[in-house]
Amino acid sequence: MGSRYGGLKQMDPMGPNGETVLDYSVYDAIRAGFGRVVFIIREDFADAFREGVGSRFADRIQVDYAFQKLTDLPEGFEVPEGRTKPWGTSHAIRAARDLVKESFAVINADDFYGADAYVCAANFLTHPRAELARAHYAMVGYPLINTLSDHGDVNRGICATNEDALLTTVEEYVNIEREADGVVRGNALDGTRREVSETSPVSMNFWAFSHCFFDFLEHEFTEFLKINGKLEKSECYIPTVVDALIRAGKADCTVLETSSHWFGVTYPDDKQHVVASIARLIEAGEYPANLS
Repeated sequence: MGSRYGGLKQMDPMGPNGETVLDYSVYDAIRAGFGRVVFIIREDFADAFREGVGSRFADRIQVDYAFQKLTDLPEGFEVPEGRTKPWGTSHAIRAARDLVKESFAVINADDFYGADAYVCAANFLTHPRAELARAHYAMVGYPLINTLSDHGDVNRGICATNEDALLTTVEEYVNIEREADGVVRGNALDGTRREVSETSPVSMNFWAFSHCFFDFLEHEFTEFLKINGKLEKSECYIPTVVDALIRAGKADCTVLETSSHWFGVTYPDDKQHVVASIARLIEAGEYPANLS
């Protein structure tokens, strides 16, 4: 549920024939070679989601569902009194741990990533590196300036890379926006407000992982709960977990460059931009006018 959008934006029509952003995402994934989609949703949305979204793909790709439940925690932990919100994007991926047994990509259901981004992820996953000393992951990176909203602040994972295009650090920032003096600033997780470079690559939650990520995730999520488990609104983000694995030398992460343009809906007023952007892509011949 998009709290700032005011509804279930994953099911909001954006294309000329009622297509959602998710329709385009699955379309791009299929033509890039992916053979299965797992929707991670709230259980109380299950019937509406199956009927309104999942049923459209059943004859084109294997479809499964995982439910992100507030009470689905490692042994020894419980939900603190007053908490109603799930535990973040890492907790969401964890919900699929019993369904996914192979390498996989992760996306947000309401973000339009572009066809080339899926090709880049598929190529990475189908050409694994032979070195076994550590795990090898990837993320599709977009420049921060191309991911801001004109209608309010956004949350982003700000990334730094080395000369080999490997991620060195990723830090989650919230409430990022261009302020009155023209400078883009955001709040780091320590609460300080800092200037952030417009050209920095950012994580838009398009990741490519080998299956071992689930084992690492369980450990990192457990460590997160030890420190933050009693807080009412704390969240464990995917970029934070990846950053911890890089720092510990357990994994590296390639930042994949893509020719695709990202766009998404955070606020209701973002919808007009998304609708217009999809229309331009259809006019350019990158998508058919009707996906079905």
